[in-house]
Amino acid sequence: MVVGFGSGIAAWFALGDPRQWQAMLCLGAALGLAGFVLGSGRSGRSLGWFALAATLGCALVWARSILVEQPRLTRPTVTQFAGTVKSVDHLVAREATRVLISSNTPGLPPWLRLSIDDDKVPPGIAPGAVIQVRARLAPPPPMALPGTYDFARDAWFRGLGGVGKPLGPVTVVRAGEGRGLDRVRAGLRQHIEQRLDAGPAGIAVALATGDQNGVGEEDADAMRRSGLTHLLSVSGLHIAAVVAFAMLVSLKLLALSERLALRLNLVLVSAGVAAAAGVGYTMLTGAQVPTVRSCVAALLILGGIALGRDALSMRLIATGAMVVLLFRPEALAGASFQMSFAAVTAIVALHSTRLARRLLQRRDEDMVARTGRALLGIVATGLAVEIALAPLALYHFHRAGLYGVFANIVAIPLTTFVIMPSEAAALALDAVGWGQPFWWICSLALQGLLLLAHAVASTSGAVALLPSMPGWAFALLVAGGIWLCLWNTRLRLAGLVPIAAGGLAAALAPSPDLLVTGDGVHLAVVDRGTPLLLRERTGDYVRSLMAEAAGFDGDPEDLGSRPYSACSRDACVALVRSAGTEWRLLATRSRTFIEWRTFTRACAESDIVVADRRLPRACTPRWLKLDASALRRTGGLAIYLGSKPRVDSVAGRVGVHPWAQFER
Repeated sequence: MVVGFGSGIAAWFALGDPRQWQAMLCLGAALGLAGFVLGSGRSGRSLGWFALAATLGCALVWARSILVEQPRLTRPTVTQFAGTVKSVDHLVAREATRVLISSNTPGLPPWLRLSIDDDKVPPGIAPGAVIQVRARLAPPPPMALPGTYDFARDAWFRGLGGVGKPLGPVTVVRAGEGRGLDRVRAGLRQHIEQRLDAGPAGIAVALATGDQNGVGEEDADAMRRSGLTHLLSVSGLHIAAVVAFAMLVSLKLLALSERLALRLNLVLVSAGVAAAAGVGYTMLTGAQVPTVRSCVAALLILGGIALGRDALSMRLIATGAMVVLLFRPEALAGASFQMSFAAVTAIVALHSTRLARRLLQRRDEDMVARTGRALLGIVATGLAVEIALAPLALYHFHRAGLYGVFANIVAIPLTTFVIMPSEAAALALDAVGWGQPFWWICSLALQGLLLLAHAVASTSGAVALLPSMPGWAFALLVAGGIWLCLWNTRLRLAGLVPIAAGGLAAALAPSPDLLVTGDGVHLAVVDRGTPLLLRERTGDYVRSLMAEAAGFDGDPEDLGSRPYSACSRDACVALVRSAGTEWRLLATRSRTFIEWRTFTRACAESDIVVADRRLPRACTPRWLKLDASALRRTGGLAIYLGSKPRVDSVAGRVGVHPWAQFER
């Protein structure tokens, strides 16, 4: 049922038209009816419940997309407005502060987000502050290129109506003081930053509050490349450490009393204490999807322990997923939800096999054999997780770490048994001034973790790259993986068929030859895997975006540096070769007026023309004309040339979902 429920939600995101959503609901209802009425035995009931759950999932996310609708900007605007600060995020890597504002200015959406440079943040910016500012605001930006992060989708479900930057000083009308958990998080962040250096402090803050914005860009990239980025997202590992520590300490302390030990079920009491600690830690770290899932799982495990039952099973994962999807069905489309559930499902599936039980189950043996068996379990578990996460990482981020198994062998025990306990002890003992020795241990361990991440990330071949993966290939990989994990008989091996088909399709998927952003300002020609940028002074964000979309591990180069291109201050002409076919590209790179006859002649001689302005009708290239008016209808593009050229657009991927911003 849970897989069916998630499949219905996924179908709503994958299908781009209300008529298709209606067809999905009708098909699900028909299959459910057929399963219950025409089917016989377990197979019929399974089909019926699966189809019914898929129908309900599709209907739920469709209904939620309507219920969360909030006013939003339709075009950029410059305006003066006032509002109340609701949250503040410090982005250390970008040297900026991100502020969520509840606006009370007529004509503006109720929720806006501003990015303020750190050197321009005035005192008193905190939750509850009232500010006035003149800013340039714009609608939440859509997916920049096909297959990249869709911020507009997440902004829609969060009710965010616009984003922007101040054009002058930010005036604090009334200073804010964080309340409740916001105040606790801000206090913890400041306290940790005072005790540790910048690099270790960013990770320590992430572990204590769930805020990853304090991690520097180089450190965050090293954690991603080394397969250790999951340590920054508070999830199963962190919840397990907190719950286990709380249960162990409470059980040992209560057992010191003979009266309590004889009259109470101390395991039940300590399970309650551990549950309270897990819920408190979840709330403190912001109750993100992986944290909520892990907290639900921990509560179920504690309940199983209290009842004397083994709660570690697929039903545990299914319950956690159902809780999240019932309240936030849109979470299914995010990489966080997919990767957190894929990891824990792979772990449970591995340890439920007969081979794993035979090899990894504890037994009475000498210390050397016991240590070797434990090490084998860590390696096997890490390998299973990396295999499960690789397709998700390649689909969402176009890259996956290859050495994460070996890095995690060291990093997970270091985080669980050294970093988190020492940080917790340091924070607790700072109340009486005795925390410094534990801060020293914590700092040393965090520096070791960062050293490990950078060493693994810099190793040759540490990252596998994939420029694009077809959606249907990704669906095959996910379906095969779920099938492989859910069955516990030899029938599970049938899941290898869609996995093999999806993996082969992903590996053989062609790379784009041309990448164009939705505003027409930025363009990259992909030459043998290397993106060549149209503009020499392209910012870091666009450079990393183009490299990611091209599946390139490095810094893009300039188009004008190649012998087959001729670039001036105003335009570039380049010959793009693909599959034995040569295409002539003309792209403007300034707003300067170009003489009409010269430009129209150049258009006629070109196969593809790209510009960030509206081009005259007389500009008629041989194949594709991408000016401002055309790009407003398509959004960002990935263009595949060769014998059968095709165009993949952001508008085609988004369809007519409510957050779509494209002209029709």
